[in-house]
Amino acid sequence: MDKNTIIGFVLIAAVLIGFSWYSQPSAEEIAAQHTQDSLTLVAKQRAEKQQKAAEDARKKTLTSVAKEDTTVLFYASMKGTAQNIVLKNSKVELTLSTKGGTVAKAVIKNFKDHNGNKDVTLFTEKDQRLNFLLAGKNSNIITEDLFFTPSQVTDSTVTMTATTGRGQAIVLHYLLGKDYMLHASMQVNGMADLFAPTYRSMDVEWTDKARQQERGFTFENRYSTLTYHLTKGGTDYLNATSEKKDEPVEETIDWIAFKNQFFSAVMIAKNDFAPNSLMTSIPQEKGSGYLKDYAAKAKTFFDPTGKTPTEFEFYFGPNDFRLLQSIEQQSKFGKDLELQRLVYLGWPLFRIINRWFTLYVFDGLTAMNINMGIVLILITLLLKLITFPLVKKSYMSSAKMRVLKPKLDEATKQYDKPEDQMQKQQAMMTMYSKYGVSPLSGCLPMLIQMPIWIAMFNFVPNAIQLRGESFLWIQDLSTYDPIWEWHDSLWLIGDHLSLTCILFCVANVLYSIMTMRQQRDQMVGQQAEQMKVMQYMMYVMPVMFFFMFNDYSSGLNFYYFVSLFFSAAIMWALRRTTNDEKLLAILEANYQENKNNPKKTSGLAARLEAMAKQQEEMKRRREELDRKRRG
Repeated sequence: MDKNTIIGFVLIAAVLIGFSWYSQPSAEEIAAQHTQDSLTLVAKQRAEKQQKAAEDARKKTLTSVAKEDTTVLFYASMKGTAQNIVLKNSKVELTLSTKGGTVAKAVIKNFKDHNGNKDVTLFTEKDQRLNFLLAGKNSNIITEDLFFTPSQVTDSTVTMTATTGRGQAIVLHYLLGKDYMLHASMQVNGMADLFAPTYRSMDVEWTDKARQQERGFTFENRYSTLTYHLTKGGTDYLNATSEKKDEPVEETIDWIAFKNQFFSAVMIAKNDFAPNSLMTSIPQEKGSGYLKDYAAKAKTFFDPTGKTPTEFEFYFGPNDFRLLQSIEQQSKFGKDLELQRLVYLGWPLFRIINRWFTLYVFDGLTAMNINMGIVLILITLLLKLITFPLVKKSYMSSAKMRVLKPKLDEATKQYDKPEDQMQKQQAMMTMYSKYGVSPLSGCLPMLIQMPIWIAMFNFVPNAIQLRGESFLWIQDLSTYDPIWEWHDSLWLIGDHLSLTCILFCVANVLYSIMTMRQQRDQMVGQQAEQMKVMQYMMYVMPVMFFFMFNDYSSGLNFYYFVSLFFSAAIMWALRRTTNDEKLLAILEANYQENKNNPKKTSGLAARLEAMAKQQEEMKRRREELDRKRRG
């Protein structure tokens, strides 16, 4: 860089610095600018506040329009003091409030709650609300804002009337049945001119915070769902564990149920709920005293002329399969409501088992008025008797393979290389075929028993007959039986240890050891080594079951424990009564008979033989190609 260039850069820098100094504002200008910025900021904040206030006012106006409209029409019914009207029978006690004219409290009698109270309070006024909304030509009507006048009051009936200043009225009539069904109708008088000629539906808003009724929050929450019945048949429900808000139901529905594990509040519409009803189910926190926050928004039939009432039926009661079947007969709507589907019996196959077998056996045993723990034991014994032929067949198949093991070891010892496993399997199947043994017969019968286990998994937690029933150390068969509890919940374990769950898992380990020994006695060659991997998996499963079932009902854990105990006893008895020498003699006789009258290989043995031949052919071709390349 020469001298002239350096001088040039210095002059340019001097010009820039001088211009910046000359153009900077004075202290007075800076203060004025700060003042202007402050005023601009204040003005902006003021405009935002005014905009927000205007928006809030607009929202408040919109939300209060309906109430103001209701006030204009029903000025005479907007003032008063809420009174309680009680309808009751031997099964249920319902408190209706004259404010809104609907059921404010439901008490189900003769069912203790988890706090020891003699009756179960399904909901109170602070938990639940039911509101009917009517959209007129110039005004809207919200029934929850009105004070109704009661008349014709008895233990089973009441008529609620809300009047306008011009003599028009909304009339609600209630009739309590002999059990848990409440019949209701809504009718308007002299109000036809208030509605558009095409107006034929009204809005229904129903909300409820489902109370925790059982000791085990997690377990009860799992079986508490917002359930609804489709008019065309069948039920559906919102997911019990995830939050669902304003979930649309695109089809027409008959009823909506806010369901706990063992109790439900159900609203049934005579003329159905229209498509696109909105359902909400929000799980609540443990310790809050509530399970779910339910909500339903729907539309149903309404006659503005008042000639045809809008009719509903409400069920506030237990989820008892047989009871729900009989309650349906009390309905005046003539529909196939399928209320018994509130008792979940599992997927179709398992539902069939529970519906046409388990329920009948359970009904017969409970009719004998014996302890529910004994009922579970008797059901287990009956199932073991029914499946015993299959179990015996499975065991005898395993026993045959066990006594043939020395012969199989000798016949397949030349196939211990990994690449020879196909030939080994073929040789084994050929030997089994010659001795009349079918390895698959030992597996299929055991698979047939699995649906029974799964069916009982769905049946026992939903059997309200187990609720509050004690047996041995178990205080309540419908919930967990803790031997140790603590305050803070631990990951995967929770806040307790259930004794029946521990017994079930220990029994599972012991039964797994028995079955693995039996299977190991019949394994040949590398199969015995592979069995070691399976052995570790069989030990892990009971540990996984513990984390899964620690919150489950003691009745279910007790059933699985008893089932495993009887399975082990049957296996031990079969082992003790099986004479291996006689069994081997029978197999040798089969071998001689098949040797003299050879039969064509079929089934799995034939497929393995074909695969082995194909493998041999491919191996021969590879060897030929290798020779050609080398040659």
